[in-house]
Amino acid sequence: MEPQQQGQQIPQGGQQQYPILLSTMNDLPGYEVVRVFGEVFGLTVRSRNMFSTMGAGFKSMAGGELKGLSKLLSDSRHEALARLSQEALAHGANAVLALRFDCNEIASTASEIAAYGTAVYVVPYASR
Repeated sequence: MEPQQQGQQIPQGGQQQYPILLSTMNDLPGYEVVRVFGEVFGLTVRSRNMFSTMGAGFKSMAGGELKGLSKLLSDSRHEALARLSQEALAHGANAVLALRFDCNEIASTASEIAAYGTAVYVVPYASR
């Protein structure tokens, strides 16, 4: 799997939907980090509408997955990753390493999702 130029898709166990390589690893086997751009992040804050929140409250009494809230959090993670990718690309990076997520509740009405990591430029060892 080779990091590709801006705007191209990168296959990773299927089709990756972000324009650069995103990895939770601190290094990338087979690649050398030749430039470090520093920390980048993507952030989103989302809130459910009042009726969805009430419905989730009733569902939580009966037990089971709160599918509406699960979808909200999944969509929020994807949005945070897309924003992180765009910030890394703006710095000239082709990968983000040491990717992490942080989630918080704000005023009991919204969820904050932050994705953060280190923007880097990587090249395969063979090409140096």
